[in-house]
Amino acid sequence: MNLQTKITLQSQEPKVDYNSELLLLGSCFAENIGEKFEYFKFKNKVNPFGILFHPKAIETFLWMATQEEKYTDTDLFYVNEQWHCFDAHSSLSNADQNVVLSNLNTALTATRENIKSATHVFITLGTAWVYRLKSLDMVVANCHKIPQREFEKELLSVEEINQCLQNCIHLIKGVNPSAEIVFTVSPVRHSKDGFVENNRSKSHLITSVHQVVSGNKNLSYFPSYEIMMDELRDYRFYDIDMIHPSSVAIHYIWERFSKVWISEKTAQTMIRVEEIKKGMKHRPFNPKSKQYLEFLEKLESKKYQLYQEYPFMDFS
Repeated sequence: MNLQTKITLQSQEPKVDYNSELLLLGSCFAENIGEKFEYFKFKNKVNPFGILFHPKAIETFLWMATQEEKYTDTDLFYVNEQWHCFDAHSSLSNADQNVVLSNLNTALTATRENIKSATHVFITLGTAWVYRLKSLDMVVANCHKIPQREFEKELLSVEEINQCLQNCIHLIKGVNPSAEIVFTVSPVRHSKDGFVENNRSKSHLITSVHQVVSGNKNLSYFPSYEIMMDELRDYRFYDIDMIHPSSVAIHYIWERFSKVWISEKTAQTMIRVEEIKKGMKHRPFNPKSKQYLEFLEKLESKKYQLYQEYPFMDFS
């Protein structure tokens, strides 16, 4: 008896390996997968502007980065004793205006270089709901806890999302025509919008992504949302808030992702990396014992062998 509905996945090319350069943008699920890449010592950059939940925010960020735009003090505002930018997550906010400007513009410059060298760009879409600031008639990436009465809440249509995604693709390809762009829809449920509204939002995102990806070279879709909804359709796979995937669910989706995108040779290297990571966490009963000193010597030898193959790997 089969007690699970499995999503059919097809192997994708070009595979991710340790020569790949990865850029991950979008919702908090992009950060979950980025943490996996970081753990296994891939060359990756995740959300230079912090979490960006919707397509408009990602499009704005890519425009600013690829067109070599810069933020000035007129793009910032002061509230709750912090300087903020409506285009970035609050993780970039700071009490010092100059720090915020410096961090924003440094991130833009670095991201343009990341895009130029990227082999794969992963874009995770979280929601189609956006907030438009009434006073400036501008869709924001983050409301920064400004009262909701200052915003109009809107649901992006499939056509509007299509245009956003096409613009994102054009901006990336304008800098790096060979980059593989992988879209996914976040399995995180945006309950604050309402559960019916969340389903409307996800349906718009999924419909739009498939319209954009269909038949286009160097564009693909990974069904992380569908895996969560169909293969892991049980509350035990959710975190304590019953909204975010649990660590078990994230690991499961990562394993499914790895089968599709990561080469067999690279998977073997990942095993070696994990052996070292686990070895570094080992705490002996007797740190001065001969057995433990031999263990450390073998661990350093493993690190050195990997470093010889992949000089960018840092286990410090």
